[in-house]
Amino acid sequence: MSDRVIVVVRAGALTTVQDLGRPGYAHLGVPRSGALDPPAAALVNRLVGNPPDAAVLETTLSGCALRPRATVTVAVGGAPGPVSVGGRPAAWGAPVVVPAGELLEVGAATAGVRGYVAVSGGIAVEPVLGSRATDLLSGLGPAPLTDGTVLPLGTPAGPPARVDGAPQPRPPAELVLRVTLGPRDDWFTAGAVRDLTTRAYRVSPASNRIGLRTEGPALERARPGELPSEGMVLGAVQVPPDGRPVVFLADHPTTGGYPVIAVVRAADLPAAAQAPPGTPVRFVPVRRR
Repeated sequence: MSDRVIVVVRAGALTTVQDLGRPGYAHLGVPRSGALDPPAAALVNRLVGNPPDAAVLETTLSGCALRPRATVTVAVGGAPGPVSVGGRPAAWGAPVVVPAGELLEVGAATAGVRGYVAVSGGIAVEPVLGSRATDLLSGLGPAPLTDGTVLPLGTPAGPPARVDGAPQPRPPAELVLRVTLGPRDDWFTAGAVRDLTTRAYRVSPASNRIGLRTEGPALERARPGELPSEGMVLGAVQVPPDGRPVVFLADHPTTGGYPVIAVVRAADLPAAAQAPPGTPVRFVPVRRR
């Protein structure tokens, strides 16, 4: 067996393999999946010399611990938190050499939600439909990691970046989501549309990779009944029967019957991936382009 593997010693609350995802398969009912914070995943790949489509690990809140069987270069980014190698403090947001057999410990996030761990050569699990991403909704890709999982690594593509540290945006104290109203805003009262764009919401603890759920004013319907199922897009703000908006993230369903009152700009979704429960949320309307 090749020593180009890494062993999961502590999987953490939810650690998955992610890459750029599976866009283009919605007509088959397959979500796009992929890293919830693509800029953070891309940065840690650059730091270790990987191409942008290399698979990384996405952690949730509690980090993880890994032990490589060969010497590797790693970088940890996304949600900030402590990093150590062999029990000694190591850099966050910079390339770090982990000798064979040493323990890389990624601690609990001190801010934000999702951390990213890139390893030189990338995580080389078998791709499904062209992607190595774990999709929690459809079950495609590798299962969420558990203690003892052994992950194969690819061949390093290039040298690590020559930087002491790379700047990364901090998780938001307030999540501001720019939205384009529609396509089903006419299913809601004028007061509900006003509430969405003027009232304060909070990130719900029930949020996950499928959607960011909110707590706040319930949005009142102007029409009874339900829509026939129609296509859903990344960033769609769907309103279920309880009236609280849900922002669809990477593992969202490809169709749905609840009305979509607005769609969030794609550029604002990485911040949504890093907003912990209780973070204030504002939906800011912008004109259609």
